[in-house]
Amino acid sequence: PGLYVIAIAFALEVSVGKTNTVMALNNSDVLLPCIFSTCIGFLDLVFTWYFNSTEMIYHGKIKSKSSEPVLVGRNPRVEFVGSTTGKENNISIILKNVEFSDAGKYTCHVKNPKEKNAEHNATIFLTVVQKMVETDNTVTLIIVGVVGGLIGLLILFMLIKRVVLFIIKKTQDGKKECLVSSSGNDNTENGLAGSKAEQKAPPKA
Repeated sequence: PGLYVIAIAFALEVSVGKTNTVMALNNSDVLLPCIFSTCIGFLDLVFTWYFNSTEMIYHGKIKSKSSEPVLVGRNPRVEFVGSTTGKENNISIILKNVEFSDAGKYTCHVKNPKEKNAEHNATIFLTVVQKMVETDNTVTLIIVGVVGGLIGLLILFMLIKRVVLFIIKKTQDGKKECLVSSSGNDNTENGLAGSKAEQKAPPKA
């Protein structure tokens, strides 16, 4: 099991970024990103870009980390824009003057002889459109507005509830004070124990 974990750690990895879909305008240039990584480095690495799995559109080799890729063959409309001497091993390309017929699957394939000819690839799906369509955010704005309004109403309701409870408490406290005061007055007037009626001076002899 330990050897298996080490093998996974050293494995060659290829990535095209967070999303594997790209949209481009007809007759524009589009970037097709690709980077690769390996824990043990590379030597005489070979990378190839394919269109729809069969048509080779770019082929390059990299001697080592200290050297940049060398072109072996390419489609005239493809330009290499990556670099492998920096932090990332970038082997991205640009497809120029895209046409509707260029829509499809683009595969970035890498082979590393230093890892016993380990191979890995990643795929991008290109869509070509006549014009970019603006996203209609009306529904999203309505939902956000409704949710915000509900939250505002909830906060307002809680504030009103607290004010009402505070007023009720104050009113009840006031009634208690009135009852105590009223009870004291009744005892004095009716001459009950402890009242002023019992505090008359005794008759003179």
